[in-house]
Amino acid sequence: MKCAHCQVAIHDNTQARGTIGMDKDGAWIFERIHCPNCRRFVIFLQNGDRFVQNSTTTMSTVKNIIRVWPQASAKPAAPAEVPSSIAEDYSEACKVLELSAKASAALSRRCLQNLLRDVANVRHADLSNEIQEVIDSNQLPTHLSESIDSIRNMGNFAAHPIKSKNTGEIMPVETHEAEWNLEVLEELFDHYYVKPAVVAAKRNAMNAKLTEAGKPPMK
Repeated sequence: MKCAHCQVAIHDNTQARGTIGMDKDGAWIFERIHCPNCRRFVIFLQNGDRFVQNSTTTMSTVKNIIRVWPQASAKPAAPAEVPSSIAEDYSEACKVLELSAKASAALSRRCLQNLLRDVANVRHADLSNEIQEVIDSNQLPTHLSESIDSIRNMGNFAAHPIKSKNTGEIMPVETHEAEWNLEVLEELFDHYYVKPAVVAAKRNAMNAKLTEAGKPPMK
């Protein structure tokens, strides 16, 4: 597993586990993991049918595991090169991921659509068609084309066409879909915003040196 604070892979080395009790929803216990990298706690609640006989810290069947700390996603902020309107949707999608995968996916789909409209010059249509237009344009490396296409496939636009027509609609999604959307956005940020900015900075530095040497700038 990855630490929810620092995102470094750690072993599931549960440091403490204790009972909370029983209520209408069944048995409740807490678990605490201490990250050896950042030295912070990650704390979970577990809910199950009932406690195992003669044990107050294990359950017969675990129904839910809820991370209660840290509450928000530890994903890094969008790079500074990303426009604020797009970065804000991405940030919100990260923050609500643990609370609602549905809300996170809605925000990340809207973020993807605004990104494609901002830098990929797609004709304004529904998200499914805009994704297809970018794929057909061959402007992305194969792995990125496959990544954005997977958002459409995982979103099952055929079964839920409203997802492709209204990106902000709250629709049932799997948690892994919402997480994958954010990972694909991170790759697109790097491709469309970060790398061009790095290349432009290097080019400007080279042109400054050429000008200083009395030579014409790069074209």
